[in-house]
Amino acid sequence: MPIITEIDVMLARRKMSVGELADRIGITPANLAVLKNGRAKAVRFATLEALCEVLECQPGDLLRWDPGEVTDERARSTVSA
Repeated sequence: MPIITEIDVMLARRKMSVGELADRIGITPANLAVLKNGRAKAVRFATLEALCEVLECQPGDLLRWDPGEVTDERARSTVSA
């Protein structure tokens, strides 16, 4: 996926555990792990806002775009039949 999450970096900087962050933003640790590991297909703005509030950061500190990372869906859509 070309969007890379940096939640683990911010957790390390804030010396916070995944469980503590999940509790403070009101989602399950499993759902936070999906976001953190880049397996989420979408993120709600309310969740992003809560992450930024608790981690005291900007959305750009949590997300970055890597054009070198191509998803299977993008690869399939660019193949001509």
